[in-house]
Amino acid sequence: MAQDLMNAFALENKIAVITGGGGELCGAMAMALGSLRVKVAILDKNLDNAKEREKTIRKAGGFALALACDVLETAQLKDCCDAISQTWGQPDFLVNGAGGNDPRGTTSEEFFDLKSIADRDTTTIYDLDPEAYRQVFDLNFLGTFLTTQIFSRPMVQKGSGSIVNISSLSAAGPLTKVSAYSAAKAAVSNFTRWLAVYFARTGVRVNAMAPGFFMTEQLRFLHVDPETGRLSARAQKVIEHTPLGRYGDPDDLIGTLIWLLSDASKFVTGAIVPVDGGFSAYSI
Repeated sequence: MAQDLMNAFALENKIAVITGGGGELCGAMAMALGSLRVKVAILDKNLDNAKEREKTIRKAGGFALALACDVLETAQLKDCCDAISQTWGQPDFLVNGAGGNDPRGTTSEEFFDLKSIADRDTTTIYDLDPEAYRQVFDLNFLGTFLTTQIFSRPMVQKGSGSIVNISSLSAAGPLTKVSAYSAAKAAVSNFTRWLAVYFARTGVRVNAMAPGFFMTEQLRFLHVDPETGRLSARAQKVIEHTPLGRYGDPDDLIGTLIWLLSDASKFVTGAIVPVDGGFSAYSI
């Protein structure tokens, strides 16, 4: 029984594709999978960052392949898919991790005040840049869609695979200020559920992780005072609303990722799994 359980979590010799793999969160995922003897293709717009992850994995005795890729460019996605197939074979796993926010799609205050319209230092909904909204939606949602189009095809053809999208706790309950990001991640969660049903008879499962607050660079501009380096008032509210009382570490995502990729979750599809220290469960 114990051996069967261990086997259910085994990922050795599988092939995983991770977009945004040069970043903080998905980079940690790439290195964790590499340590489990998964062959990891690290796709990132910043090739230098991807190569750093590749170097670390290979130095530890794992298999990794860094590839430059803009998830909004279908031709690049196809080239990467071909390169991976030629190097190792058809992928077993896809982690759609490329994403991010844009400060230009963020209001400066939680609540609207009519007086703030005349305040040049206050960003209201009327000041938000439509181009920023478009960029956030394209990167988070369209990038997930286009990447899935390319990399799910070989999975469907061989009748097995697992796709894990990276959503956010803000998808289910939109966070104040970050309207563009919250809406874009809501689209990712919705697409995850739709695709899980659509692929249900193919052998390909589709789920998502919804991370809570992880102190990455994209959060830092809202959560750390640039002058003092101290947590902002907003950051203090985050800690107070997180039952576990802290921000997440990149490694906090690994257990859930392994479970969703492996046969240990073979009857799980269409799930959006929160990894948020209890933030989404807490109310007062």
